[in-house]
Amino acid sequence: MKVILVQDVKGTGKKDEIVEVSDGFARNFLFKNKLAVAADPQNINALKQRQKAEEAKRQAERAEAELMKKQLESLNVTIAVKASESGKMFGSVTSAEIAEQLKKLGADVDKKKIALKENIREFGEYTVQIKLYPEVLAQLKFSVVKA
Repeated sequence: MKVILVQDVKGTGKKDEIVEVSDGFARNFLFKNKLAVAADPQNINALKQRQKAEEAKRQAERAEAELMKKQLESLNVTIAVKASESGKMFGSVTSAEIAEQLKKLGADVDKKKIALKENIREFGEYTVQIKLYPEVLAQLKFSVVKA
């Protein structure tokens, strides 16, 4: 019997897969526990519609990420940090501070998406990668200056 899985079932398949299982397993376990539905034409059509909608959503999210990438790469970001009289920086610049500065410029980016290897402890020009979407990475150039 062919069924469409509603949830992941260990040893059988993943959600939204059409799998062949024994009649007893389908009736006594999968249908009873609402883990699957029969693979009739109506349910298969509903599955295809749902998959098309999910694909359209992914395409829209990717297009939005590409637009955000262009916006971020065109920004001129400057982070002002307090320094001692000798020119040594107080503290360091973290991904949270970069995200905060981007928010002030109108680009809302989560600090977890900023791939900063280690906190910045010196003044100068830097480039950091921002993961906006799988396979969409933005290169943000910014400078750290004395306040």
